[in-house]
Amino acid sequence: MNPLPGWRAAFRIARRDAVRAKGRSALVVAMIALPVLGVTAADLTYRSALPTKAEELTGALGAADARFTATSMGPVKLQQMPDGVNWGTPQGAPDPTPEEQERPVDVPATFPEGSRYLTERSLPASVTTRHGITDTQITELRIADPMLRGRIELTDGAYPRAKDEIAATEDFIEASGLSIGDRVTVRGPDQSYTLTGAVELPADLRAESLYALPGSVIAPWQKTADRDKNILPPQASDPKWLVQGPPGAGVTWRNILAANEKGVVVISRQVALDPPPDSEVPMAATTDPYETDAEMTAAVLTVTAMALLEIVLLAGPAFAVGARRSRRQLGLVGSCGGTRGQVRAVVLAGGAVLGGVGAVAGVGAGFGLTALFRPMIEDYTGSRFGELTVRPWEILGIAVLGLVTGVLAALAPAIVAGRQSVLESLTGRRGTRRGSRVLPVIGVIALTAGVAVAVYGGVAGDTALVAGGSVLAELGVLGCIPVIVGFLGRLGRRLPLTPRIALRDAARNRGRTAPAVAAVMAAVAGSVAIATYTSSNAAEQAYDYSPNLTPGTVALMAAGIGDNAELPRSRAAVEQSFPVSGGRADIGRVWAGSDCSVYYEEENGCGTLELVKPTGKGHSCPLKGKGAKELALRISADEHKRLMNSPACMDENYTMVAFGTGTDKIVVGDADVLDSYVKLEDPAAAKALAEGTPVLLNSAYAKNGEVNLKAIHAYNDRDKKNRALHPGKARVTTDRLKVHVAPDRYAATPGIRMIMPKKTAERLGLHVEDYGSFYTLNRDPTDAESQAAHAALDQAGNRAYLMTSDERLRTDDDTILLILALFAGVVTLGAAAITTGLSKADAEADLTTLSAVGAPPGVRRSLSGFQCLVVALTGVLLGTAAGLVPAVALRLTDLRAALADMREDPMESAYTPIVMPWETIGLLALVVPVLAGLLAAGLTSSRLTLARRAG
Repeated sequence: MNPLPGWRAAFRIARRDAVRAKGRSALVVAMIALPVLGVTAADLTYRSALPTKAEELTGALGAADARFTATSMGPVKLQQMPDGVNWGTPQGAPDPTPEEQERPVDVPATFPEGSRYLTERSLPASVTTRHGITDTQITELRIADPMLRGRIELTDGAYPRAKDEIAATEDFIEASGLSIGDRVTVRGPDQSYTLTGAVELPADLRAESLYALPGSVIAPWQKTADRDKNILPPQASDPKWLVQGPPGAGVTWRNILAANEKGVVVISRQVALDPPPDSEVPMAATTDPYETDAEMTAAVLTVTAMALLEIVLLAGPAFAVGARRSRRQLGLVGSCGGTRGQVRAVVLAGGAVLGGVGAVAGVGAGFGLTALFRPMIEDYTGSRFGELTVRPWEILGIAVLGLVTGVLAALAPAIVAGRQSVLESLTGRRGTRRGSRVLPVIGVIALTAGVAVAVYGGVAGDTALVAGGSVLAELGVLGCIPVIVGFLGRLGRRLPLTPRIALRDAARNRGRTAPAVAAVMAAVAGSVAIATYTSSNAAEQAYDYSPNLTPGTVALMAAGIGDNAELPRSRAAVEQSFPVSGGRADIGRVWAGSDCSVYYEEENGCGTLELVKPTGKGHSCPLKGKGAKELALRISADEHKRLMNSPACMDENYTMVAFGTGTDKIVVGDADVLDSYVKLEDPAAAKALAEGTPVLLNSAYAKNGEVNLKAIHAYNDRDKKNRALHPGKARVTTDRLKVHVAPDRYAATPGIRMIMPKKTAERLGLHVEDYGSFYTLNRDPTDAESQAAHAALDQAGNRAYLMTSDERLRTDDDTILLILALFAGVVTLGAAAITTGLSKADAEADLTTLSAVGAPPGVRRSLSGFQCLVVALTGVLLGTAAGLVPAVALRLTDLRAALADMREDPMESAYTPIVMPWETIGLLALVVPVLAGLLAAGLTSSRLTLARRAG
């Protein structure tokens, strides 16, 4: 028997029913299209933002065929791989001699005959801006040449045509406050140029640089430096040549091999896109092939698996609406002789029809939104899309997934519809069926097994087990949702009328409430999983980060020896230009013997100063030296973190030297340094400095409240003034100084180990010099303020420089968390709205009865609000719990890898925290459910037309 006629009728009924109930059909299509839209947009964005090899070459070469570069090895034979990135001398060849390295390489002689070329050189420079002075990079390159199209594009004005003209990137123009037509002066040689145009680099939209014609910056600068020895010569890079080969020929592998013979490395578009076989690449025989990671990362794999589950769950409540509203129609099919299978076919056909429409609409909307927000995405990623990259099979797979999802989501309603008796369907009675007792048991078992598998996968480092266990655990929670929803009905006994009805209605109609709760839970679980992993990873990176300054401070330091006389003018410049708060804290540097900053050329030609670190427990770092690896095998990550943060290990792995100190990290200062820079509010410490007692920030250097300060007072013969005062051999002194020891947490203060009063240093026979100041900032300085400060320092004689904090901004992480919260919030609102619509459809008879017995009109509105609140809040709380499973498991995977690295090198950090994203969770758990309830209440009409109650 041919089944097609029956399915043809089923599809015809489903299509007509979808057209007849336009509002319901739109809701169903929207719930299916939403995830399809998201996946389509994500696929298009990822494929387009990820540059292809051809796009990478265009970003580096423009329209040129190749780039030729001479190495620092001279005209010696080289070998290279086809990509031009890896190169070297042939295996077994002797290293080039210094004389060979000094010999020039005639690069243009290696170009294919008939080629055309451009030269490119770059140099760092300090230039004037509208606000003051800034540092940037200037590139000498004829950017108006068509060979540069695709690499550098003009966005406003004109390309430089004369040697006194210059172009700038858009970001440089914005930061500098300049406009086209303004003059830009290169400081040092004081060469001025007219800004003629704004350009952008499609591969690097955030670049801040300048472009001038070849010979217009470097050569004049060098001539000026040759005439005036007070001007530093330009620090220009080695030249590069962009080459356009003979028409139709390009730059071939044969051309590259010929260039390698003369010491030239080549990146060729033609060769990189179509590399020769390894048999023709001499270097391939001695180069190990790269190992490619075919597996997706743990986070992406887990989230993808959960996203597929989420798509199915999102469509479930939508088809519950259709099945409930089509009860009578399905009953008519049965009353006309239709079998249970034909009734199921009608519902499944509805899933296929609306699933297909939703898939097409979602794909189309994904294309539209990606194109609409393309400029915003490009600005966020910092590069232009080469083109909107479409992988047809991936898009087709996404659309088919949406169609199949619609059918699968309609499967459960189809089975329920097929089981209903014709009488129940025609009269609208729900019948009485006991909930399944097996499903919750299976759910608990699946939840327990899923958590165990995910945790085991995390400990074992198996991402596939993490993904599988996370999905299994979420399925287990799904199985428990009907029981959880049923339990909610018991919570309403002591609540007012409206929330009590809402809870009992949700419990009584679990068939529609559970899928909606599941949809919300799936969306929130994925968002919480990513948010938790992102927050935890950000906390790990923040822990591993070593700042160069105490956050919220800026340091002004003398630029050279003897420049301290200009510090008052420099301090005034900073105080006028920077957003400083409070007073300044002046510091000095201290040394013994002749100053090593001046007399560093001769061996032992200057003095040294050293804080001698005692040995033993509390002084020596147990993670370094003998027994360190054995200890690393025994300790946990938390114990390792405690040891790494101890004063004894603080300077062993990395120490920052600044503020004119050597490795001793001793500065001369008073209590102001404690307040403004160290942030130590301790009257006892301030009193100690006033009395001449140094303050030690790292307690590992003190024993019984004292430190050993070893000084070698060696004086250089060229240091005539001090040498006359200290004739004879170098004198070695070791002084035991009583110190005030700060709490252990101050051992991590950047750049300072001990603060010594000036009078104490002089009493010990040490030399002291005023060196700079610390300031506390009330906010981060703007680009204009930084440029103004540098200009003011230049006017003050340019005898000092500013050190600003390199504290990294984590706005990207904050943006990701916000996007996740918004996504989960939108899905939560959508799923809750679907359930509220179904509740209103089912509860018409109950609302009619309420109105008949005198319930106020506002009950209808408040009931909708509480019904929506119940679904949203329940789904959010369950989703938060479910999302923690993959997040914790993935962090366990990271912990396993970190412990392995730590046991290989005990000074490697094994800190792998799990940080809850409380802002995201608070937004989802409090704001979104309340907003959903308020929207549902606000969009529900309180008017009700009385009708006869059926049944």
